[in-house]
Amino acid sequence: MQSHPAPPRLTVEGLACRRGGRMIFAGLSFDLGPGDALVVTGRNGAGKSTLLAILAGRLRPEAGEIGFSGDGEATLPESLHWIAHRDGLKTALTARENLAFAADMLGAPALDPLAALERVGLPHVHDMPVAYLSAGQRRRVALARLLAARRPVWLLDEPTAALDAASQETLRGLMREHRAAGGLVIAATHLPLGLDQARDIALAPPSGATAQDHEALS
Repeated sequence: MQSHPAPPRLTVEGLACRRGGRMIFAGLSFDLGPGDALVVTGRNGAGKSTLLAILAGRLRPEAGEIGFSGDGEATLPESLHWIAHRDGLKTALTARENLAFAADMLGAPALDPLAALERVGLPHVHDMPVAYLSAGQRRRVALARLLAARRPVWLLDEPTAALDAASQETLRGLMREHRAAGGLVIAATHLPLGLDQARDIALAPPSGATAQDHEALS
């Protein structure tokens, strides 16, 4: 009898971040279960990318707790895709080679690289070095990594950057499918993403921040 992965749950309580001696945000709490989406907004410097980096395990918070449960004993960093503002692609490799590398590194391979490129409308660039692709095409190759390896939590930093209207609609479809399958989406963005029943958090300097803190974040 085939077993099914345990549904993911992510709990954040009282999270705070200090950078360069200044408090960026504090008292951040949320609880996400299967199929949930969280949209994180705020002006430049409010800590949107920093929050994703903390969840990905790349930065340590000043305070607070992050709890995660999912399939087996996998930790949160082992259970997520992080598509950062930079695409994180190896420019000397082809689009297909980048996806194959990601699937090998991340484990739990899902779609074949060619099939993943097909889903984002790029089957014709599979054998082209990423260095020769446009900014929008590179972004779509980066997003195709979400399909090349199966991971329940998606952290997306400005996911619509460089995408035209058709590609943004493709992204919305991918996020809908991921959520329908029980996955989580956390997206930091300046632009509406069109996610149904998504929760919203607007990051801002904590109430105790000084005038200098506010000036540094503007």
